[in-house]
Amino acid sequence: QVQLVESGGGLVQAGGSLRLSCAASGRTFINHVMGWFRQAPGKERDIVAAITLSDNNTYYADSVKGRFTISRDKAKNTVYLQMNSLNPEDTAVYYCAAGTSYYLRTRDDGYDYWGQGTQVTVSS
Repeated sequence: QVQLVESGGGLVQAGGSLRLSCAASGRTFINHVMGWFRQAPGKERDIVAAITLSDNNTYYADSVKGRFTISRDKAKNTVYLQMNSLNPEDTAVYYCAAGTSYYLRTRDDGYDYWGQGTQVTVSS
């Protein structure tokens, strides 16, 4: 099993920044792709960004390109999501996910393990 713990969420004003962290533990050697998803009230859970752990290949949703950056610290088994120029439409619960695929996965059914989520609220 793999355990994922997110941190770094909170309340920020529009235009501000936050950095989310996702610490993985357990059988982390089986993970080859990690992603960040978000779910706003009344909406489906959508991909935000993903990264392959073998070659750091990345994917970003169009809505966050140029504002968000996904990265990882291999030694700490931690993946980060740096979020800049936040706007109220970014308000959501953000989830970290891990999967065993060697390829980028942009759908939630491509991931096997999920964190509990962290709330991000952007005020206008």
